[in-house]
Amino acid sequence: MIGKIHIVSTPIGNLQDITLRALETLKSVDLILCEDTRVTKKLLSRFDIHTRTKSYHHHSNERVYRDILDELENGTNIALVTDAGTPGISDPGNILISYIHAHAPEIEISPIPGPSALTAALSVAGFPTDKFLFLGFPPHKKGRTAYFKQVAGSTFTTAFFESSHRITKSLHELAALLPKETEICICREITKKFESTYRGTIEQILETKIPEKGEFVVIVRPYKGKQLLDATE
Repeated sequence: MIGKIHIVSTPIGNLQDITLRALETLKSVDLILCEDTRVTKKLLSRFDIHTRTKSYHHHSNERVYRDILDELENGTNIALVTDAGTPGISDPGNILISYIHAHAPEIEISPIPGPSALTAALSVAGFPTDKFLFLGFPPHKKGRTAYFKQVAGSTFTTAFFESSHRITKSLHELAALLPKETEICICREITKKFESTYRGTIEQILETKIPEKGEFVVIVRPYKGKQLLDATE
């Protein structure tokens, strides 16, 4: 019998957001792959789960991938988690899944859905979400201008993640490309103690004193007024 791998979503802040199915899965599998074992063990300890853990992250090499595949082919049932949220969403979980598909397509991959900062932020923005564009984190250096031109030129609601260290810089870079009436929504520390949501025009948001602490999701509503700036310039 070959093993099965479950892609398990975990809380993005509030531990009460974990699902009953996620808890059952984390208890029943033989191995949990973690972005950071120290972070995951805090979650497991909170719910008295003693499943074996192993590190898997974006620095993992070919041998780690091969070892994971060997475990599955030898009948080990595995759960993949990230530090917070859904594996594979701006996270290297998708690389592992692609590797498994390529080398052992007979292995079953099962999603255990749950928290996601992206969908949580979109749910409170009040912007059109029948179609939307998600762009992950902006690049730190090379490619930032092209990245924000893509955001500004999108005809769909567009979302991206940003850290506390670069949120102000990113908003100013975005404001230089957007009409000042463009609406945006910023969600900070979703589900955590200091959760806060800021909504208004890009001009209003820049005048707001948003604490540069925590994790951010930025959502930009497509502008329907004057012609958008040419994103190809």
